[in-house]
Amino acid sequence: MSKLPDVLWLSVSPALRPFDRPLMQALSQTQTVGYWEYAQTLDEPNSFDAALVLLHDYLKHSDRPLHLIGHSTSGVLGLLYARQHPERVRSLTLLSVGVHPAIDWQAHYYAQAQLLRCSRSILLSQMVYNLFGRQPRATMSRWVTLLEEDLLTSLSPHTLFKRVKVASGGVTVPLMVCGGGEDIIIDPPMLQGWQDWMREGDRLWLCSEGGHFFHYHHPDLVDQAISEFWALLHSRCSSQMSLSPL
Repeated sequence: MSKLPDVLWLSVSPALRPFDRPLMQALSQTQTVGYWEYAQTLDEPNSFDAALVLLHDYLKHSDRPLHLIGHSTSGVLGLLYARQHPERVRSLTLLSVGVHPAIDWQAHYYAQAQLLRCSRSILLSQMVYNLFGRQPRATMSRWVTLLEEDLLTSLSPHTLFKRVKVASGGVTVPLMVCGGGEDIIIDPPMLQGWQDWMREGDRLWLCSEGGHFFHYHHPDLVDQAISEFWALLHSRCSSQMSLSPL
């Protein structure tokens, strides 16, 4: 029997793990949640290929499809995997992933770095302000450090010299897309663009007062929305099974 969880949280940004933790803890009250993490090294090329292979090596040992969930670039990995191996994905939940999936906070950071002649610390301080608003000095310093570490260790494909695109489009598995109404990185129109790719039963949900890390600041609201989505999937699956001919 498989010992894998029912829900697998994907992370390709180890430095940002503290922002995932509140929602993971909320989801864990009713679901068995696993955490799959990939860290990019400075010697590796910026490519999803290796992470996709490793994720598949993990998931192919499960005896059932799993719910995948990921924030920003981690969600993009789940999107690419669901396109390649839909048979292993029960559902896909994307947090702060726009209809143009590759756009993340790093894409905005490098765009600003090209326009402004500022030090990294100043640019990151401004980015923290844009993402979280005004913060106490100690909090600001801590989050600048996290973003700086994320520049070095995350799988985000962007650099100062190149911005990478990921093809727009949906998936054949049940899909939920969540975002923050006050997100400056993935604004509501970028979320609404998913409507063109959604199928019956898919869901688009907006946390009206949330920013890019809305799941960190509003974990209970997000937990409720995702749990309702999974419950509807389970109900629909049970109904289909009961209607199936013997």
